[in-house]
Amino acid sequence: MHIGLLRALAIFVALATSSASVAQDAEPQPPTAAAAEPVKVGLYLSPPFVMEKDGAYAGLAIDLWEAFSDSAGLESDYQVFPTVRELVLATAAADIDVAVTNLTITRRRAETVDFTHPWFDAGMRIMVDDDRTTSFGDVWDGLRDSGFLRAYAWLAFVIVVATLLVTLFDRRFDKSFPTRWRDGVAESFYTVMSVTTSGKPPSRKNLFGWVGRIWSAFWLVCGIAVFAYITSSVTSVMTTISLTNQINSLDDLPGQTVGVLAGGVSQDYAEEQGFAHIEYASTDEEVAALLRGEVAALIGDAPVLEYYAHTHPEDTVSVVGAIFEPDKYGFALPPGSPLTKRLSLEIIGASESGALDDFSSRYFGDQP
Repeated sequence: MHIGLLRALAIFVALATSSASVAQDAEPQPPTAAAAEPVKVGLYLSPPFVMEKDGAYAGLAIDLWEAFSDSAGLESDYQVFPTVRELVLATAAADIDVAVTNLTITRRRAETVDFTHPWFDAGMRIMVDDDRTTSFGDVWDGLRDSGFLRAYAWLAFVIVVATLLVTLFDRRFDKSFPTRWRDGVAESFYTVMSVTTSGKPPSRKNLFGWVGRIWSAFWLVCGIAVFAYITSSVTSVMTTISLTNQINSLDDLPGQTVGVLAGGVSQDYAEEQGFAHIEYASTDEEVAALLRGEVAALIGDAPVLEYYAHTHPEDTVSVVGAIFEPDKYGFALPPGSPLTKRLSLEIIGASESGALDDFSSRYFGDQP
């Protein structure tokens, strides 16, 4: 009887052990670091979030990713993409495992990729060229749009007619006037333009006494009026252009051409607002275009523009206006990626422990 009881007990233990082993085998186990392949990490260079120096990568986004990958025992295979658009497309197609940069979380992007928990609060601001000057083309366009060029055309017509009349008059009554038409017209044109531009005629003979003096005085008044009109119109246009060129907020952007990053949220915003815009692949390219005068201002991520202005004092650029279109940054992964939840939990944990603020303070101080 005791032997039978012992056999039954032995069989029960064996079955229990076998069941536990089967259950354990059925549960998915995370791969070991040695067996796991390197994670394909897509990057977009955007200081201070992703920067390259001496063949290595650094920045706030890189610090966050490597803190997670080190704790998870993952190796990273970095690949740089030329634009944000190409980075997002590669993520959506699962050509890479994670997109690491200051990638704004938007509904349009969330329809094609998965986002982690946000790790940075941002928004957009405007960058302008402090030394932007008024060009001749700007003045010409301003005069044309204001209708002054048409008035100048009439004035030019009057000057031509006046030159011909003076020529005919002096040839008829002034015996010392040049006999050749070429010389006579040149002399008359000089007389007319002297009155028009300075209000003072060159020395001329008074051929008709007091009547000639009154006529000369009347012509002087007309010349001064013409000169004053031209001066005031040009000054008015230049003042208007100067005020128009001063960009301090979003209200000053309508009618201007702005620079944006290709595939970025700044491009989406410019298109939604109907702003004329030109796309550039990087911040360096769009700042260079701003300094060349190709665009009147740049729209971009506030921390990126602020960091550029701070680290490039040799460039005469400033970031102006308040933050608009506030947004959040997150890492993007292919739809259904098993890393999304794990990475989000790491970000939440870093936020709760204060580690996320420590990372940010390395690049933005105590108040990013």
